[in-house]
Amino acid sequence: MNAAFVVAGKDLRQRLRDRSAWILGFLAPVAVAMLVSFAFRGAESFHTDVAVVNEDGGVLAAAFTAHLAGPELESVLTLVEVKGTAEARALLDEGDLGAAFVLPSGFSAAATGGEIRPITVLSSVDSPLAGAVARSIAESFVAQLNADRLSVAVAVAAGAPPGNLPEEAAGLRLPERVVPKAAGTEKLTGVGYYGPAMGIFFMFFAIGFGAKGYFEERRNGTLDRIGVAPVRPRSILVGKALATFVYGAASLSSVAVVTSLFFGAEWGPPLAVGAVILALALTLVCLTAFVIAIAGSDRQADGIASIIIFGLVLLGGNFVLIGGAPEFMRRLALLTPNGWALRAFTDLAGGAGWTSVILPVMAILAFCGVVSVATAVLYRRRSR
Repeated sequence: MNAAFVVAGKDLRQRLRDRSAWILGFLAPVAVAMLVSFAFRGAESFHTDVAVVNEDGGVLAAAFTAHLAGPELESVLTLVEVKGTAEARALLDEGDLGAAFVLPSGFSAAATGGEIRPITVLSSVDSPLAGAVARSIAESFVAQLNADRLSVAVAVAAGAPPGNLPEEAAGLRLPERVVPKAAGTEKLTGVGYYGPAMGIFFMFFAIGFGAKGYFEERRNGTLDRIGVAPVRPRSILVGKALATFVYGAASLSSVAVVTSLFFGAEWGPPLAVGAVILALALTLVCLTAFVIAIAGSDRQADGIASIIIFGLVLLGGNFVLIGGAPEFMRRLALLTPNGWALRAFTDLAGGAGWTSVILPVMAILAFCGVVSVATAVLYRRRSR
């Protein structure tokens, strides 16, 4: 083991003398995670200004305007006064307004059984989210209005006295409503997701470093010189594996520490996070050995490692929020170690306990086991 530690120390010193190792392993993950999280920051704290062009002036128009200014929507919308449709369109074009509602003349006639006149929603191509939210609010209001009208019509047809039916129907609510409710105890932020995602992505570059370094040392005769020394071949392999393991674990751990201390990212309990990081670091060792087993030179190793790295991160969801992806994409992500790691980090950031990482860690280790078996088979065939 002493010889293995010497080999590992030598490899780590060589790697840390390379500036690209510092950039890819420690600086780039934090920088890219921050850039991506800033791009999604607007979606995390959505708020927009809307206006109502009231061409009706009736009871329903007043109720709709009061609904927009009510406490349920105050965290999402701010109501802005406009004099007419022309002013609303001008504010939309200038970007000072997210959306506008046009209530047509005769809109309130629906309260007394008249025909419902549609609400027109004006939006800008520069604010698609604000337009989608405005349309959803208008559709919800009209759906509730239709339900009230239907309940009054049914009651009257059943013989109920008209009396106060409209007022009583106005107090009804649709049985199916969208109610905001947190999925966990904590809110997942952009940096909380893309910090681990980018850290894992750049951590995987250690695969190429390790495999390429092996072939370079073989070409330069370094391995042959070590081989004639009183050192077992097993010690050399353990030392190189240990160097890759330490570098990968240190890279992702540094991303976790920096994003937590300086950018407020929530990673979860340190012991649980550490277990996932160590499992991923072990996966780096297995994948590096796999690349060495199938490559014949440092150039081939570099190319194969790149294919494996980008294949894993594309399938695992490192570039997109996998929770919002289609079902088949979420299933494919669970075939990758980084997909399971992101699931673990997301659960921990959402407030889950340390037991939530047991299944992801087992899945990552199972992936490593499959890769190790494939590596052993390939190595034996190549030796023959």
